[in-house]
Amino acid sequence: MIPQKLADLPHAEWLTPHDGTWGPDGDHDTVLFENLALADLAASGSRFMECAFTGVTLDGGGLRSARFLDVWAQEMRLVGTDLTETQWRDSTLIGSVFAGTRTISANLTRVVFQECKLDSVNLRDSTLVDVTFTDCLLRDVDFGGARLTRTSFPGSRLDRTVLAGATLDQVDLRGADLGITIDPHTIRGAIVSPAQLLDLAPLLAGALGIEVKEPPPS
Repeated sequence: MIPQKLADLPHAEWLTPHDGTWGPDGDHDTVLFENLALADLAASGSRFMECAFTGVTLDGGGLRSARFLDVWAQEMRLVGTDLTETQWRDSTLIGSVFAGTRTISANLTRVVFQECKLDSVNLRDSTLVDVTFTDCLLRDVDFGGARLTRTSFPGSRLDRTVLAGATLDQVDLRGADLGITIDPHTIRGAIVSPAQLLDLAPLLAGALGIEVKEPPPS
């Protein structure tokens, strides 16, 4: 079961409030970050282990190469933040927003996004393994060159989402509203429903250079 509230976390009783210190290569273990609004944060290379974020807004700034391990976040907002080469593992994000983030070459393993909004997020060349997007909105998200394995999108809407150039392996698109850009090889390794296959037919035809026309009048 996905913890829906802070109190549901198995380590909730050990969380300690953040003391207000930030900086590159910081080490944060079982820390609670709550109701914070920070601009231009410089915390590249930091490690967050069994931490919780609730009501936190990061505007700009850099968390490049930071590691988020067994992290839980609710109503977190990251706007224009540099998340390049970050690592996310065994983490859950609920009702959170990623807007204009640079998440290039990130590594996400066993991560759950629930009711999140990803808007203009650059995930190019990233690796996603066992990642679930449940009831999310992905608008103008770029997965170009990314590798997605056992990733699913139940109840999510993919709006102008770029999958061209991505490598898919057991990627389950069933139950998602697909507004995607693909190339001839993209959809290989995906799981779709019969209805989605019909919807994807024009995209597949265009990607393969097939011109579809009505027959000439007899």
